[in-house]
Amino acid sequence: MSKSPVHCRLARPGEEEEIIRFVNRHFDWKLPLINLPEYFQYYYCADGQVQFALAEADGEWQSAAGYILASRDSQPDLWVSVWVAKKGCNGAGLELMAALPGLTGARVIACHNIRPETRPFYEFLGWHTGRVGHFYRMADLPEYRLARPVGGRLPVSGDLLLDEVDSVTRLQALGLPPCSHTPHKDLWYISRRYFRFPHRSYQLYSVGEKGRLLAYLALRLEEAFWEEGELPPVKVLRVVDYIGDEALLPRLGAALDRLLAESGAEYADWYCAGIDPELLAGAGFTQRKEGDGALIPNYLTPIAPENTEYYYFTSQAEGFTLFKADGDQDRPNLSVY
Repeated sequence: MSKSPVHCRLARPGEEEEIIRFVNRHFDWKLPLINLPEYFQYYYCADGQVQFALAEADGEWQSAAGYILASRDSQPDLWVSVWVAKKGCNGAGLELMAALPGLTGARVIACHNIRPETRPFYEFLGWHTGRVGHFYRMADLPEYRLARPVGGRLPVSGDLLLDEVDSVTRLQALGLPPCSHTPHKDLWYISRRYFRFPHRSYQLYSVGEKGRLLAYLALRLEEAFWEEGELPPVKVLRVVDYIGDEALLPRLGAALDRLLAESGAEYADWYCAGIDPELLAGAGFTQRKEGDGALIPNYLTPIAPENTEYYYFTSQAEGFTLFKADGDQDRPNLSVY
């Protein structure tokens, strides 16, 4: 391990190929979002900037961290996407992570999918870690082929409607709803994430009342299939983002239930952190708790008949929310080989 001081800095234009080589050399496997050019460009090269921070000592890179911006704000919130250190340089990696807020000017730093065994590293920095909650609502069907729910369907009501936002032009005309959540997402982020994402399509809905925009809800309809291809696919509705006041969720229960029925999906699921489970129950979503016997598969292409747990960190727990499409999550499982 180097005894020289560690210098942390932002990456410079032109260092992209060196970053890719460094991550590949020191990470456990070849990451698609690093090695597929369109994903590297999408995640890490917005507006011509290289969204990586580096730790150097003795003239060599010790650690690298890639991050994703939630907005174009002067002090943007961000998600850490890739964090890697050379063998024996974990200390430099921690220094880099601690320096990231100052280097980027970010108010809030978070990560969607961390390994459970790394939670003490983030807690050492004074940050909050936790499990991402998983919630589901079954369609009103006589039987289910894919999921195994616990208990019956929760009752729903609600007077609010979902209105599809079918273009960036329409999104820009509507603007942003009131929302105190962090990370703060602006129209640049929303349009880029849900209208310009490579190889995946989303449906964005607005929620309004008396001519006033209240919230956005993003969903994705996915066809789940068995690897052997012997059985017909099953549709699943994924709720991947919510931007607005979470207190409105019980008023959306009936609209979400109608959307589930119209989609032909077997169930809708919702990964999120920072939302009161009682509000999600008011919208008709049952919480899947670890060990409760429910089976709500997450990996669907092909189907993996098991539950998936996600863990996260945030540098600021107050007001923090996290959803399935945040950070570098909810992307296709593409091979780099």
